[in-house]
Amino acid sequence: MAIKMKYKATGDVGLPWGIEDMMQSELDLVLQPIVKARGLSNAYYTDTDLHEAEKRAVFFANWAGLGFAKDIPEPGDVKPFTYLGLPLFAVRDKAGTVRVYQNTCRHRGMILIDQPGKIKGAIRCPYHSWCYDLDGSLKATPHVGGPGNNTHPDMDRSQLGLYEIRAHVWRDVIFVNVSGDAMPFEEYSASARERWKEFEKPLFHAGADSSFVLEVNCNWKLAVENYCESYHVPWVHPGLASYSRLEDHYDIVQPLSYSGQGTHVYNPMLDEDGSSFGRFEGLSKKWDLAAEYLAFYPNVLFGVHGDHAFTIILEANGPESTSERVEIYYAQEEDTGPEKGELRARNTALWRGVFEEDVESVEGMQRGRHGVKFDGGTFSPAMDGPTHEFHRWIATQFKG
Repeated sequence: MAIKMKYKATGDVGLPWGIEDMMQSELDLVLQPIVKARGLSNAYYTDTDLHEAEKRAVFFANWAGLGFAKDIPEPGDVKPFTYLGLPLFAVRDKAGTVRVYQNTCRHRGMILIDQPGKIKGAIRCPYHSWCYDLDGSLKATPHVGGPGNNTHPDMDRSQLGLYEIRAHVWRDVIFVNVSGDAMPFEEYSASARERWKEFEKPLFHAGADSSFVLEVNCNWKLAVENYCESYHVPWVHPGLASYSRLEDHYDIVQPLSYSGQGTHVYNPMLDEDGSSFGRFEGLSKKWDLAAEYLAFYPNVLFGVHGDHAFTIILEANGPESTSERVEIYYAQEEDTGPEKGELRARNTALWRGVFEEDVESVEGMQRGRHGVKFDGGTFSPAMDGPTHEFHRWIATQFKG
């Protein structure tokens, strides 16, 4: 049988003497109404001890993005991950369900999966050849009772299955909850799913031309903060602002769940002869020109438009390093074929250009977090509601 793995949300990582009292007083300021609040202090962006604590309190205790289900499309497909130092792998089982396990053999802790591939038969440990089924159960223990004896009376295989991590797939993202203690994903995501219920439809991915990764020298939280507000658009994205002005944008704030922005003016991508991507079926008139962008806490950034969507998973590689994994999806499967390849390339280039424009800003803020007199910053009550909400959510995770 597979065994559910649990971690404590907090308390697993020791912090230097006195820092917890300091944290509590700073977090109280973050939790103030926006007109009085301060932002998270520098340590939350630069300190290695706080980064370690954040793993448990923010990532492991909640539903966070691990990877994309499209990368394991068929039963037996498997992909390893290093998730904040934790070795995991995702596999699609015989019934087609995506499952996530700790990537360690129950015998001596050997890594089981080194690279993406397909499991043929069983998950076999390369060290002593212990074998596991796709459901995580231990099936074979060669010579465990001595040469030629594959069983031992004191070893109960039913208690030695792989450690399974809670997992759920939504909008092609594999979400995981390492602690095992988070509310059911359906409950956590209910508000976002209701908001975007018109987009609860199949998503189609075209492959390599619709994927890219940006390596950014900043704390992952700065990428979230930048994404969920439109205040910076006129200065950082002049091309975008030429048709989607600041006054065309609106804030989105869902307490303790997600925040972001929307625009009433989205221009669909057109090729030279005027053809475009197909649209999601059944959309209300609102989405003829509207688009929305949600930072789904903690680390998944979603964008939806009438004809395509994108998702970014933020990988926190350390307190000052982040990988942004970007995948673009289309509303109609026919738009993933070669006949729309040039138009997709233009769309990918457009979004890559927009996201690259943000790099200088978030890296500049990261360098600024080494300014010893910076007090966490002030929020504009009119423009920074989504950012303040994200800070509030982080503060609640540390305060419990």
